[in-house]
Amino acid sequence: MTTAGDIMHRGAQWIPAHETLDRAAQLMRELNVGALPISDENERLCGILTDRDIVVGCVAMGHDPARVTAGEMAKGTPRWIDEGADVGEVLREMREHQIRRLPVIQDKRLVGMISESDLARHLADDQMASWAEGVYARTVPG
Repeated sequence: MTTAGDIMHRGAQWIPAHETLDRAAQLMRELNVGALPISDENERLCGILTDRDIVVGCVAMGHDPARVTAGEMAKGTPRWIDEGADVGEVLREMREHQIRRLPVIQDKRLVGMISESDLARHLADDQMASWAEGVYARTVPG
């Protein structure tokens, strides 16, 4: 059985909720990633910040990324998966919530991230196509 731990990218890093978005952008550049899990003061997941969130939710709105914190950008209930979860569970979680990045948690601590590129390296073409259809499909109002 292939698990989340088998396919995840190890070494993911948190951005503390109190850190500013300019610092988050610098960390994304240093780590060459497009998203960072946001941690509260107890190092528990409280959200995910993407490069798009910084641009669209802060800069394009005329806000100063040196004054807006990662915690202020955290919205909704963060999704995550246990390191021992089967790949089928990983795919279901990502499809059901239409997310492309999923933090991997073990013993309430961040141990990695699963991204689209991690899936592409480990899934068969038909599995990847099914995942992409579920994540990128948008319900058309009718």
